[in-house]
This record gives sequence, C-alpha cells and structure tokens, in this order.
Amino acid sequence: MSIKTLLLLAVLALIVSSAHAGPAPGRDLRVIVVGGNSNYPPYQFLDKTGEPRGFIVDLTRAIARVMGMQIEIRLDDFGKILKELDSGEVDMLEGLSYSDARAQEYDFSTPHSIIVQAIFARKGTPAVKSLEELKGKKVLVHSGGGMHSYFQDKHLDADLVLTGSPRETLQQLAAGRCDYAVVALLPAMYIIREEKLSNLVPVATNVAPQRYYCYAVKKGNAELVAQMNEGLSILKKTGEFNEIYDRWIGVLEPQRTSWLDVAKYAALVVMLGTVLWSYSLRRQVAQRTESLSNALAELQRNQQQLVQADKMAALGILVSGVAHEINNPTGIILMNMPTLKKIFRDAELILDRYQEEEGELTLGGIRYQRVRQEVPLMLDEMQDGAERIKKTVEDLKNFARKDDEARKELLDFNQVVQTAVRLVDVAIRKFTNNFSVDYAEALPAVFGNEQRLEQVVVNLVMNAGQALPDPSRAIALQTGYDAGNGRVLLTVRDQGSGISPEHLKHLTDPFFTTKRESGGTGLGLSISANIIKDHGGEIAFDSRLGEGTTVTLSLPAAVAGSNNGQ
Repeated sequence: MSIKTLLLLAVLALIVSSAHAGPAPGRDLRVIVVGGNSNYPPYQFLDKTGEPRGFIVDLTRAIARVMGMQIEIRLDDFGKILKELDSGEVDMLEGLSYSDARAQEYDFSTPHSIIVQAIFARKGTPAVKSLEELKGKKVLVHSGGGMHSYFQDKHLDADLVLTGSPRETLQQLAAGRCDYAVVALLPAMYIIREEKLSNLVPVATNVAPQRYYCYAVKKGNAELVAQMNEGLSILKKTGEFNEIYDRWIGVLEPQRTSWLDVAKYAALVVMLGTVLWSYSLRRQVAQRTESLSNALAELQRNQQQLVQADKMAALGILVSGVAHEINNPTGIILMNMPTLKKIFRDAELILDRYQEEEGELTLGGIRYQRVRQEVPLMLDEMQDGAERIKKTVEDLKNFARKDDEARKELLDFNQVVQTAVRLVDVAIRKFTNNFSVDYAEALPAVFGNEQRLEQVVVNLVMNAGQALPDPSRAIALQTGYDAGNGRVLLTVRDQGSGISPEHLKHLTDPFFTTKRESGGTGLGLSISANIIKDHGGEIAFDSRLGEGTTVTLSLPAAVAGSNNGQ
C-alpha cells in the first residue's frame, strides 16, 4: 500500500473520530441543545401543539435566562434522545436519573427533582404495601423505564406486562387489563387528572429507592454542569424555583388545596372566637377578682395569650405590607453579587499588571493593595447582609403565619447540618477557635423541608456562639440515631455563660429574649421550636450558669434503620 493511500486513510479516520467525539456538523455551537423525554408529565412533555412544556422545561428556560445562555429544547422518545446525547447532536439532558453506573459515562448536576415510585390500583382492588406483595400478580410497568430495570435487577417474582409509556400503563390499568401498576407518583397523578382516570388510586408509595433527577452531560463537559448548578442556585435564592415548582408540582400534592381552605376557615373561626373569648375573660376578671384568686391566675395567663395573639396579628399585617418591597431589591442584590465578584476577580488581573508597569496605584483615594484586600471582603459582607435581610423577612413571615405549603421531602440530615455549618462558617470563626462537628455514620433519612431545618440549625449554632464569653470556649455539634425510639438526633453544646433556671422554661416563648439591648427580637428559638414541632420533633434545653448549655433536637426517622444514602 502506497504512502499516499495510508495518509488518505489516516485523514478519513481522523474525520470519523472527530464526528463521533464532538457536536453534530453544521450546528450553531453558540446554541446549547437540551434534550428530554416527550412523554413524562408534569416534568417534560409535548403539548397538543407540539411545544415543550413541564416543570423541567420551565426550569431550564429560567436557568438559561439568568445565566445568559442560548438554548434549544428538543423533546422526543427518550431512547432516541439518549442516543443523540451520545452522538453529540444533543449537548445536555434536562432529566436523567442518577446512578453509579451512569456516573461512569455522564456528569450530573445537583438534583432538581426526586422521583418517588408508587403502586396504583383500581378502587376496590385489595391493597398491597410493597413490591414483594405483587409476587405472582400481573403488574403493568413502562418498558425500559426505571421500574422495569428495578424488577429485573432485584429478581422480583411478578408477571410484568410491558407498556410503551406511563400514560399507556395507567390507561390499561383503568381499563382492567391488570390489577396493579407501578409508576412514578407525580407523573401518574398528573396523567390521572388529565385523562380523568377517576377509578385509579395509589395504594402504596415509596415502594422503591428514590431516584434523583438531574441535568446530565457527556463526561468532560463539567463547565456546562457548573453553569446549570449556578443557575439553579440563583433561582432557589430568588424564590423563582419555588414558583415554578408550585406551578407544576404543587398542584399535584394530595390535599394541598383542601387543607389550605380548611386553614382559612379555621383562622376566621379563631379570630371570632378570640374576640368573644377576650370579652368573656374580661367580664370574669371583673366579677371574680376578689373571691377567686386561683381563677385570677389562670385568667391572667389567658390574657397574656390574647396580648400575644394581638402582636401576631399586627406582625402579620406589617409583614404582608413590606415583605414584597424588601425581597425585590434584596433578590436583585443576591442575583447580581456573584457577577460583581467575577468582574472584580477579572479586573484584579488587569490592575495587578497596570501597577507592575506604572507603579503605585490608588482607587477612590485608597491604595490599590488595600483595595485588593478589602473589596472582596466588602462584597462578601454585602451579600451576607442581603441574605440576612431576606432571612429576617422570611423569619417574620414564618412567625406571623404558619407556612402549610412548605415542601417536604426525604433528607440526609447530616447534609442539612453540613450546609448550615457552611452558611455560618465566617460567624463561627469569630465566635470560637474551638469548633467541632461529629457526624454519625449510616444515619437514617428524615422527612422534612431542607431550608426550614437548615434555619433551625443555623439559629442554634448562632445562639451558642453568642453565649461564649471569649473565643477560647468551645462549641460542639454531634448527630446521632436513637434506634429504640426511631429518632434522629442533633446536640449542640457550648461552653458559654449558661441560662438561669427562671429563663430556661421561657426560651421558646414568642418575643422572649435576654438580649434585647443587643438587638435580640425573641423570635429565633420560637420559630425554631415551631418548625421542629411541625416536623414531629422536639427541642430540649439543659443549662448550668457559668458552665454552658446543651440543646438536643430530635426528629422522627423516615425509615428506621435504613441508610440515607440509598
């Protein structure tokens, strides 16, 4: 074979390999092609006009907007889209379940959704509680879907009847082809509502390990994953993530609207009852002051509750009037601050070179070396200040009215504590030189709202730090599991000044504080106690004057004895 022929073959091989490794030829590389499943509502689907719709579709568009990205969303048969990702025709999938096997081939973003599997049946069908109880029964599952693979991997002895999509699965179940179907809970609820399959109900939920739904790219495109993570973080901080979630997912959560209506009517009854009760109590106080001293003490306690109710009502009116006006500029600051930090980091390189070439440089009358040290700290302080403003408003809103719509999910409690510690890292270093955290291994999951629980941990750590007389005193955090009672635990110990016995029993009372002169509002521990109570947990305090305080937080484990890393 001639040298000319060998060179020609080498060039052809290079062209072929390049075509497989990179984007499809003829594509505008400035536009990021985002692929997804055309039949997976409410996450992603094509509407009647063929337009992409769904929770992840709106989320992707919002991320592209805040990150300044040009995107094209392409929804099709999932198997086809996955092949196009592998071939380079698609840059990213907006929804792919994470697994260790897939992580060898793809890079994943932070999860944006958690998929929970459920068993569905027709009304009147004998209920089952687990996949094992489906042994010997005909069960409908989506061919090639996550549960199809799960049944095969776990060798579950069920007679599987395969369908082309979750929609077809539920339609065949409603028509009586089989008695049971295993489908992802929220997509199933959406399809049941849209198709009016009123004879179907979920008979068991959380029947398989939860699946984390993420953005995914081929290995080596970590920059795109980082952009999506940053955009996702911005949307969560500005509240737009929750707005998109509520628009698509919130409407499917069981009893959400009905309980909200009940709460409205209950609030009206409580308001009317409070007025009548206040009038009745005052009459009783006037009539029985001289003769019923024991009753007087009880009435005085009730009167204090009424005064507190008045404070709550006034606070609710105040917050509703100003929260929106405060949160808007605060959200703008939080959204723009990362960009300002990037700009300054880039400008540093130019200013460093200028000073090397031209000599001493001053900016705003301040020497550049000092500017270089102080400006990043000033930007961090500005961002921290904006976050504290937003948190204060949220604290007031949460205190003035119970947020029944706070979304709850299965959580790794160790990760909740780790995130909270990162949030207060700078403050901790100011409070103490002796800070430690001991995370228990194999800690069970808890069911709750991540932001609310982080808020509690942050508040407990900040209280512990403020109690220290000097930085040599210690703060220690420890997570654990009480298997006997099925409780996940967190203890926060400080070597602070301690709390007097007469104050200890009032720590969670609204507006009670021993730090009024230093700006304390008395809301922190009261809000924290309400959050933990709403999660079915408890907070306990043990303190000795001059020796320090130990706070023990306990939450019910979601699945006793299981590892949260499933």
